[in-house]
Amino acid sequence: MKTLKDIEYLSGVKVLVRVDFNVPIKNAVVVEDFRIKTALPTIDFLIGKGAKVVLMSHLEAADGTNPTLLPVADRLKKLGKDVIFIKDFNRAHDVINEQLRGGACALLENLRYFDGEKKNDQKFAKELASLGDIYVNEAFSVSHREHASVVGVPKYLPSYAGLQMEREVANLGRAFNPAHPFLFILGGAKFDTKLPLLDKFIDIADQIFVGGALANDLLKARGYEVGKSLLSDGAVDLSKFLASPKVILPGDMVNEQRQVVMIDQMRAQDINLDAGPKTIEMLRDAVAKAKFILWNGPLGRYENGFKESTIELARLIGDASLNGAETIVGGGDTLAAIAELSTQEKFSFISTGGGAMLDFLAKGTLPGIEALK
Repeated sequence: MKTLKDIEYLSGVKVLVRVDFNVPIKNAVVVEDFRIKTALPTIDFLIGKGAKVVLMSHLEAADGTNPTLLPVADRLKKLGKDVIFIKDFNRAHDVINEQLRGGACALLENLRYFDGEKKNDQKFAKELASLGDIYVNEAFSVSHREHASVVGVPKYLPSYAGLQMEREVANLGRAFNPAHPFLFILGGAKFDTKLPLLDKFIDIADQIFVGGALANDLLKARGYEVGKSLLSDGAVDLSKFLASPKVILPGDMVNEQRQVVMIDQMRAQDINLDAGPKTIEMLRDAVAKAKFILWNGPLGRYENGFKESTIELARLIGDASLNGAETIVGGGDTLAAIAELSTQEKFSFISTGGGAMLDFLAKGTLPGIEALK
């Protein structure tokens, strides 16, 4: 994988940069800008070398619609960047060639406005590639997607990894040969997509805590009542993990009425919506003993306000980092909990990826990374 350090000449060169500015927006204002800020070092590096920087990203709202990237352009300006927003793709060539000068960058309108993006249409990939002389992937968090701007464009331009992409690969790769004791904490839902991670790390980690909705499948397989809690669709073979002493499950949970219920006392009407205080105490002890901690996914239904245990876990892991443990975390709700505490600086590394982080940890690579080779 070639990086920015491998580019010999940048002055006057048009550099097409795939970033991930898919950030939450409310009332036309960006409300959380972690992914934007992580791309700034690459943007600054390229501009500092005299390049003409053209940024491209997708943006998808929670309801599945594709809003304009104009609020992102506004946030970039507030972060000190001189940005030209290109709303009309048909005018992109003219704007880039005639208006883009030193110290500025251009931001294309939402890539999801074009059907060719998600379909990885090669005609659309060529159209994007025609806007630059060099391609840089600074969007680790979407590099598990085989979209035109991720894997199509690199076929037509010299291609390199951005600074954050390089950091993602290096830091997440440390989980394959970690310090011990190694504690892996996996939460959230979609058990079938995360099963490969359990399968891979069962032989690497010293302890694996499974929380969130993922824990429900294992609890049920162990014979516990899980009530109306969320379960995976279809049959999943969990025998390998049920027999392993490394796998730790919650000892109590918080139900819909915010009552704490011990796992062995759950009733048919209960719904597991968050980890309880006994579980947090168990995690406190495991976190304190660990030298390497990898965490992805919330312990409760974070988006519905059941966030207390996830926020407390973020606090515990942040403190462990200050005490010498190496801590690598990622995932949307995980990052939201860290942001609520304003403790980003405590962690060894915070990944911009959710699904991309999981895929990389399971496979050791991603389509977007392979496209750079």
